[in-house]
Amino acid sequence: MDLEDLNVIPGFSIETAGVDYDDDELTGKSKKKKGGGFQAMGLSVPILRGILKMGYKIPTPIQRKTIPLIMEGRDVVAMAKTGSGKTACFLIPLFERLKQREMKNGARALILTPTRELAIQTFKFIKQLGKFTNLKTILVLGGDSMDSQFAAIHTLPDVIVATPGRFLHLCVEMNLKLSSVEYCVFDEADRLFEMGFGEQLTETLRRLPDGRQMVLFSATLPKMMVEFAKAGLSDPTLIRLDVESKIPETLDLKFIYCRPDERYATLLVLLREVIPKDAQVVIFAGTQHHVELISLILTKVGIACTHVYSGLDASARKINTAKFTMKKVNVLVVTDIAARGLDIPSLDYVVNVHFPGKPKLFIHRVGRCARAGRSGTAYSIFSNDDIAHMLDLHMFLTRSTEPDDSRNIGRAPPELVETEHQLVLEYVKHVDLSTAYRVSNNAYKQYIATRPAASTSSNKKAKQFKLGELKILDDFEKAAALKTEKHGKKEKKVKNNQSTHNPDEFRDNFLAQMKNFRPKSTIFELNPKNNSKELSVMAEKREKDNVKIEKHKRKLAELEEEEHKPKAPSKKMKNQQIKDDENFIPYQAKDHVEEDGYAINSFAKQAGSAEFSVVGDTADDQRRHKRLQMWDRKKKKMVNVVDPKAGKIKTEHGVWIAASYKTGRYDKWKERTKIDEQMAARQDSDASDAEETVPLPKRDYPHTHWGRHNAKMDLKKVRDLELKSVEQIAKQRLQKETKLAREKVARLKNVQKKKKALGKRLAKSKGKK
Repeated sequence: MDLEDLNVIPGFSIETAGVDYDDDELTGKSKKKKGGGFQAMGLSVPILRGILKMGYKIPTPIQRKTIPLIMEGRDVVAMAKTGSGKTACFLIPLFERLKQREMKNGARALILTPTRELAIQTFKFIKQLGKFTNLKTILVLGGDSMDSQFAAIHTLPDVIVATPGRFLHLCVEMNLKLSSVEYCVFDEADRLFEMGFGEQLTETLRRLPDGRQMVLFSATLPKMMVEFAKAGLSDPTLIRLDVESKIPETLDLKFIYCRPDERYATLLVLLREVIPKDAQVVIFAGTQHHVELISLILTKVGIACTHVYSGLDASARKINTAKFTMKKVNVLVVTDIAARGLDIPSLDYVVNVHFPGKPKLFIHRVGRCARAGRSGTAYSIFSNDDIAHMLDLHMFLTRSTEPDDSRNIGRAPPELVETEHQLVLEYVKHVDLSTAYRVSNNAYKQYIATRPAASTSSNKKAKQFKLGELKILDDFEKAAALKTEKHGKKEKKVKNNQSTHNPDEFRDNFLAQMKNFRPKSTIFELNPKNNSKELSVMAEKREKDNVKIEKHKRKLAELEEEEHKPKAPSKKMKNQQIKDDENFIPYQAKDHVEEDGYAINSFAKQAGSAEFSVVGDTADDQRRHKRLQMWDRKKKKMVNVVDPKAGKIKTEHGVWIAASYKTGRYDKWKERTKIDEQMAARQDSDASDAEETVPLPKRDYPHTHWGRHNAKMDLKKVRDLELKSVEQIAKQRLQKETKLAREKVARLKNVQKKKKALGKRLAKSKGKK
């Protein structure tokens, strides 16, 4: 029994044996290899030859998890980083499913990619990996000739690799139904939705048959893609190999409160007083306008920095990132989108100038610090707009938010913040900073409007959050103590069990009392006259209001007493209709909680925990995020919340056209190429051949020269009677052209030889004379 036969036996595979063998072609001996390779997946011989030809021996983690599931025919949503080998994850099952070339119905597999470069890369990889299969693959890209793409689709390829815009344009022009597609792949699906291809993907999905297999590969899992996967995929399986959503134990989280207009001053105090000058710091800002403003302010102050955001040129982004990684500059200012591709292992500090909208986005930011066992600190500046989001984060991390704990939550020293704030106000008066400051203020309003809202419970708790009790963060006091030690100033030691007068505590208590102070008199009663009209009006007003205030206090007291007492059934409860348990049909089953617990594959729960959306750092991206798409059950497609472009599609030129619009280019191409007449003639010839022609009788040819010659001539007659495909005709013409070219070259060489021989003869005859 061969090793390939072992995979056929139920319940047994080469992987269970732990060892597989590979025959060495040169020595003829067998080598021992480690288990878990591609040989253990039960792949067919041509596909395994292609894999080994490319030098792949052991599958990557994402390949080990996804390939068996896809080969079972299940819909899969896989999350993995770029460069983890995900292209082979969907190509190996594709080759295994399609097997051989078929020219009956049309394309059987469709691969959609967001960019032209990625589509070309996938096309080349198919040619290399499927070298020993005879599957035909075509490439459909925007910007290429549509006439050549019409002809390529008429060759009935097995696999189509395309970009969504041009492929949908061809589907509309040619009225393609795609009923023969069995296998569909959306590569870099998060980028497909980020680039605005949601409507194209939905329209393409509607043209696919119900029984197709869908595979989505993505680096992140935005909410739009989760809704799309729930609606377009049948019982999908979520596979996650992305970054873990946990904060390292060696990472300290610090939160600094400030007023909204003192963010930049607090940042300057943090960089000057707490964070060492030689430490590497990444500063996260809300939008690209804030990135530009912060970098300008830091440069003005004298702190060397660089910045990266999505709107920056690709070469400039590489240069600025290289400056930071090579430690030419210690401060890097970025946005969330620009920070997606950064990997800085030696990062010491992270500073959040603008608080993120979701806890997972916070983890995505601070997770770049304290990697590989290193320690680090993440400082987050928050103001009144961010209290609810900060409480959401602490609930997610199961941490306390008590104001008494000055180790994690506190303020910056007021005198230092005020000094830096005055400097910032002076800086933004200059011409180069005034425009950036004004634009960033408008961008902050847009950032707050597009940021995901906090939970209702956190919003309620935010009103009760005691800002007045926040003390100065311990990090600032430690930094101040270190500075005084460096300057040689010794502080007095405080003896045990003795109380001393602390000016900082006195100031904080005094400020808290000032904030909580509510005067009993109004501005109209300051320095009043005895018979003034204002005094009498305010006295009457206060008498009326006191009655309402007392009544309100009594209600509050009664409500508190009722909360502590056991509730008795009220008249309203008695008048309500009693539910009939015998005939009542609930919306959910009684045991739905148990069923959810026993469920093996629950995509909704897994996707909810893995969902990760990043708001854009430009105004257009933020507006697009504000009108997120949602699945419409009646229309059975993705629609915008505010949908001004319903029923339209975007062409490769960026023009919005009606979904049923046709330019007529395909009809003109058919008239020019006479493709319909050719197809009809082929069908007629097929029918006539099936009815009239009789296959040539088999003959026994002798094993001689003329016997082999007669066999070749009879085989040529049979091939001439067979219907040839477009590829065979083109190949035959090409062979004929090359043959004529060779004959022409041979004739020219003969003429040149004759001319040389004639010249030699003439030279000899002249020499004799």
